[in-house]
Amino acid sequence: MKKYYLTPATLPDWSDYFSQVAVIEKNGIKTIYIAGQVGVDRQKNLFGNSELREQLQQTFSNLQTALESVNASMANIVKMNIYVVNYQPSDAEMIGEVIRKHFRMGQLPPMSLIGVQALAEDRFLVEVDAEAVVDSDE
Repeated sequence: MKKYYLTPATLPDWSDYFSQVAVIEKNGIKTIYIAGQVGVDRQKNLFGNSELREQLQQTFSNLQTALESVNASMANIVKMNIYVVNYQPSDAEMIGEVIRKHFRMGQLPPMSLIGVQALAEDRFLVEVDAEAVVDSDE
């Protein structure tokens, strides 16, 4: 078994607290764990200020970037958690729209949509973490 951690240069560097990506490789299978992504760019500039949709779009962009750093894609995600500050049921439709831009119908990963009081910084409205699997035979 091979295990490694990384923080791609194309993502914000939070390495004082955590790695952005952890990978375990065993028997030709690569299991990828992506840390919670938020709506900031590489320099930690916030997208959308208090706009959930814009932060969510950047969050998914960061998720995709993390996966690409280990030669994976959104299609490899097998589980995802979405945390939303002050979640309201009316947020679900907009969140669903963003999700459907990144996944094909019939191939949506299992997901938990969780309302929270706060995230790591007051300015963050949404955070998404994920697990992905890549088979070397693919």
